[in-house]
Amino acid sequence: MRLSTQLCCYLTTTLSLTRHVDVESFSPSYHQIPRSLPVLSASSSSDNQASQTQTSSSSPSPLQENVNRLKKVLEREYITFFDPMKTEYYEENVTFQDPMTSLSGVQSYKNNVDMLAGRTFLGSILFNDAGINLHSVTGGEVSSSDKIDDIITRWTLSFQFQAIPWKPTARFSGISVYKVKPTSVAPYVQITAQLDYWDSINITPETGGDYAKVDTTIAIKDFLNQVKPNGFEAASAAPELPYELLRRGNGYEVRRYPPYASIKLPYLRRDEGFGSLGSFTRGMNPLSPAIMEVKNDDTANKYMKWPVSFALPGKEMTIPVEAKEKAGKGQFRTITIDRTPSNVVAVAELPDASMAPVVRFSDRRLRRDLERDGLVPVEGTEDGVRFAQYDAIFSMGKRRGEIWIDLEDHPW
Repeated sequence: MRLSTQLCCYLTTTLSLTRHVDVESFSPSYHQIPRSLPVLSASSSSDNQASQTQTSSSSPSPLQENVNRLKKVLEREYITFFDPMKTEYYEENVTFQDPMTSLSGVQSYKNNVDMLAGRTFLGSILFNDAGINLHSVTGGEVSSSDKIDDIITRWTLSFQFQAIPWKPTARFSGISVYKVKPTSVAPYVQITAQLDYWDSINITPETGGDYAKVDTTIAIKDFLNQVKPNGFEAASAAPELPYELLRRGNGYEVRRYPPYASIKLPYLRRDEGFGSLGSFTRGMNPLSPAIMEVKNDDTANKYMKWPVSFALPGKEMTIPVEAKEKAGKGQFRTITIDRTPSNVVAVAELPDASMAPVVRFSDRRLRRDLERDGLVPVEGTEDGVRFAQYDAIFSMGKRRGEIWIDLEDHPW
């Protein structure tokens, strides 16, 4: 994803002068895609990999080895935010197109990357704390006729837009499709074009996750909705359980949470549950959110969980000694320690306070959105609802609540 210099200046001026911009004035509509930018199927990479034959021998062809080397170069470029950018792997007249911008020429391409990363004077004024997380690099299979399949990367990008007073953070997730050709001189393959699609606007409804081009006004609206002021928000009850953002979709997010341990309590009233877990964790450092699990069967217990620890990458999860000593004993006899493995969760914001009708409506809506985009919930999750509350129970301001659904079939 790139932002052109002219577009960034325009957006900065618009946001600074119009803090309450009416983003709803844009009228989004899908339009037919020109042949130069085809509809992309989410399954095209794996399908092509399965259908294409490299050579009759068991070892890859020299061309396949060069393409594989290019894929490794792309991995390094994403990890380092294209510093350095290996320009020899890009055609001199390489083209780039994303939902908001288009440009051509390897130097223009590099200049825009450097601007977004804050490595240019204008970029240092506009952006801060830019980062890109690469989830996968697929495709690039070579057929027996030396045709190179598209290389597809899946990523999440974030940056702080510091040129406006409230310094919002914008986040995008999506895929990049790289067109590649063989060359007669080193490095023997080059990227001729890059086409970017955002998960939030480019997934065509009811196609199982296919991507297609949309009108630029939809992209601008999506960007403005992220950076507009949020108003007075309720304070978080505790530091948040960390996660990796895998998708910022249309109406939902997909996150990967690390393995974490929680203290778990059956409850009748939510305020009593907060009081009991608050008393149990006195002197500890619990995390937010509080996670509630409510079955559709009215006779089943409701449960509340507070995360108390999580596993760092490559490390074992440790549970606070105090929690192990107190759980299940005395006044805390109904509190247990619950261990949750790393999982991928679809999350949607609750539009109002987390009362039963709001929670159940949001659960149904999220399930419709997931089906629309070709994502499959874990079997059995439809037997109840799971929702999260981040702020203190009696806090003032805009509350933050979410509906959570574990995913089973997904591209991560």
